[in-house]
Amino acid sequence: MGYGMPAAIAAKLLHPERIVVCVAGDGDFLMSGQELATAMQCGTAIVVLVVNNSMLGTIRMHQERQFPGRPVGTDLVNPDFAAYARSFGAHGAIVERGAEFAPAFEEALAAARPALLELRVDPEAITPRATLSQIRGR
Repeated sequence: MGYGMPAAIAAKLLHPERIVVCVAGDGDFLMSGQELATAMQCGTAIVVLVVNNSMLGTIRMHQERQFPGRPVGTDLVNPDFAAYARSFGAHGAIVERGAEFAPAFEEALAAARPALLELRVDPEAITPRATLSQIRGR
């Protein structure tokens, strides 16, 4: 966790002509999100997708599988990630519905500077195929 931001910056520096996208969960991004400052300083127009479910999702999934209904230390109190990005001078936007993604992504690419899209997702939808309730019930 925390590797995506520095790796995306390095990839963009090595291949400035390519589109570079970092996909990170909210907990992952919180470990190295300050690297937006580096992205701005280096002029690397990366796109960061922060999947915000307000928890350490993978850890939570394992807790629910092993100890249903007894999660410990996996809930997160997150900032407004889009505002956080803008505070560095990067482009920042919030996406709450699937239909909003494509235009927001195109806008992020057109920004010609580091960009972050905060994808707010339902915490109950822990994987594409299972909800937390389903995992607890197994």
